[in-house]
Amino acid sequence: MDYAALSLFILVGCITPGPNNLMILASGVNYGIRPSLPHLFGINLGFTLMVMGVGLGMAGVFALYPMLHEVLKVLGSVYLLWLAWKIASAPVQRIDIKKRKPFSFLQAALFQWVNPKAWILATGTVVTFSLAHLEYSRQVVEIAILYLVLGMPCTATWLGFGTGLKRFLASPPRLRTFNVSMGLLLALSLWPVLAELWQLFYA
Repeated sequence: MDYAALSLFILVGCITPGPNNLMILASGVNYGIRPSLPHLFGINLGFTLMVMGVGLGMAGVFALYPMLHEVLKVLGSVYLLWLAWKIASAPVQRIDIKKRKPFSFLQAALFQWVNPKAWILATGTVVTFSLAHLEYSRQVVEIAILYLVLGMPCTATWLGFGTGLKRFLASPPRLRTFNVSMGLLLALSLWPVLAELWQLFYA
């Protein structure tokens, strides 16, 4: 494999805005670093396992039943639109961390399986960068490990951004504007997937 090109692809994929990064940013703003750490680790370990699962098994299932992939895209998109609404409409008059909890480790890990960007990155990376003349399973594991090593700092950067914004967004009007903006951006991040589904079912 071309590890330099693969590493660059992973860094770009992990640092650019997407559902995971927007949600961990919002978590940093609303809860701070320590309460958001399970969310952070859940994203990266969950996605690492997803890459291995997709690379070692799910790709074959999708080859046999391609419609299953589209069904998962639809379900994931609907779920993400619901999350976007929850973020945008979250109450901001008084933030009570004891009453409002961030994602748990398990929630964040399971979220990867309904995240369209995660599916695109996992399948796209394995298909694009694995080589036929090398041991396939070892390549999949190496790709997954690189995602864990390079993806964790990227996600942590977004969490740090959110925590840094917390003081600025302490007033309810600013926090309301932020939450609405994050909800809209999360919804907009689904545009390529929604456009693809529209062409698939209505073209």
